Amino acid sequence: MSAQSLLQFVQAHAERPEARAPFTLESERILEVNLQGSVWMKTGAMIAYVGNIRFEREGMFDQGLGNLFKKAMSGEGASLTRAQGEGRLYLADAGRRITVLSLAGESLFLNGNDLLALQEGLSRDITVMKKLGAMLSGGLFNVKVAGHGLVAFCTEGAPLVLPVRPGQPVFTDPQATVAWSGSLSPELHTDVSLKTFLGRGSGESVQMRFEGEGFVVVQPYEEQPAPAQG
Repeated sequence: MSAQSLLQFVQAHAERPEARAPFTLESERILEVNLQGSVWMKTGAMIAYVGNIRFEREGMFDQGLGNLFKKAMSGEGASLTRAQGEGRLYLADAGRRITVLSLAGESLFLNGNDLLALQEGLSRDITVMKKLGAMLSGGLFNVKVAGHGLVAFCTEGAPLVLPVRPGQPVFTDPQATVAWSGSLSPELHTDVSLKTFLGRGSGESVQMRFEGEGFVVVQPYEEQPAPAQG
């Protein structure tokens, strides 16, 4: 590949001036938020901004007492920051690929660590899968997002969407599972024979079982569970 001039480099990688939708992918790994008001973002995801924007980390009581205990269990991965003001905000998360979805009254469960940003009007609630978290020695928490608005999440590589149909359950590795439709309630599934063959520490012996009608999103990567809090 031949060398680029400075002008060629700037022209090739500069922000797109026409990109002024609320959430726009500047690249598959950088999200531009056209901010006119406020938005929730994953704490630490800001890489740059232009304009008059201030940041306020979510307080422990902002989502009520019910979520206070859940936040303590889920650790830093569930931490959100509110960006307020006017300007352009650029977000990224460890170079991971970003997907933007528009919810029109639907609900979606997301792995808490994979949530990147969501518009202010969307509701969110932290859910903790206690049994599965205990077996993975680190805890598995999710965020249920619902309402009308945009939500962005991250994956390691291109996501795979698997349809879930009645009578055709889908089984996934918890550490590769990113999201699923709000109509589904995953259950813990343990493959006893596989557990015996591979040993107690094997993640493949512990699976998430989805049954009903909806979809589940997985990525080609197994995220390591966060250390247990305490």
